[in-house]
Parts: sequence; C-alpha cells; structure tokens
Amino acid sequence: MVRSEVPEAWVERLDAVLSTFPECQAESAWTGTRWRVRSATVAHVFGGEDGLLRITFRADPDEVAAFVHLGGPRFRVGGWGSDAVGLVLDEHTDPDELAELLTDSYCRQAPEALASQVERPGE
Repeated sequence: MVRSEVPEAWVERLDAVLSTFPECQAESAWTGTRWRVRSATVAHVFGGEDGLLRITFRADPDEVAAFVHLGGPRFRVGGWGSDAVGLVLDEHTDPDELAELLTDSYCRQAPEALASQVERPGE
C-alpha cells in the first residue's frame, strides 16, 4: 500500500507554529515531515495508507489519559512511549487546539533552557 502525500498547505500551517520555537527545525522524515529540537522529535506529520493525514506529538501524562478516554478515530495513543499521541488532521481540526498541543509537545521535548523561552497557552 502507498501512503498518501502530505499537502504542502498542512506542512506550511504546522511550520507556522513550530518554526517559532527556539531551535525547532523542519526536516524530511522516513515519510512526511518532522520537526525536531536538537535530536528530539516534537511533531511528525504523515499520510497514512488509509488516505488520512496524521500528526504525532508528545503530551503530558494526564492529557494522554484524556486522549485514551476520547479514543475514536481522532486521537490515538502511540505504542512508542507513554507520552506519544497521534491526531487525524482534517477540516475539523481546531487550529488553536492544535497550536496548544504542538506548544506542549515542544516544551516536553526541548531542553529546559529553550522551553522556558516559550509562552504556553493558558499560563
């Protein structure tokens, strides 16, 4: 099966949030695009074999529990770490919610000196 391509508009939309964080850089991944701070992946967007567009990121443990509870097709807890979450991206994706999730992911992955430079929503 072939994975769907990530529309450039989505890469640009995500980069508009992630590139504002200190030392956060976009790069090609094994599929799609990922953003890293130093050697840590903050987010990874890719097309699935089912044609859906997904992004993976890191979340606080209590948020992961909430995502597990929500379940369904929108959120999925990854099997590659206790704080990994996947989200389907589509026309129903709330841009403010997505920006908050990406900010939290960056702050979890970045060294403290860099994370402390980022204003987190709700703080």
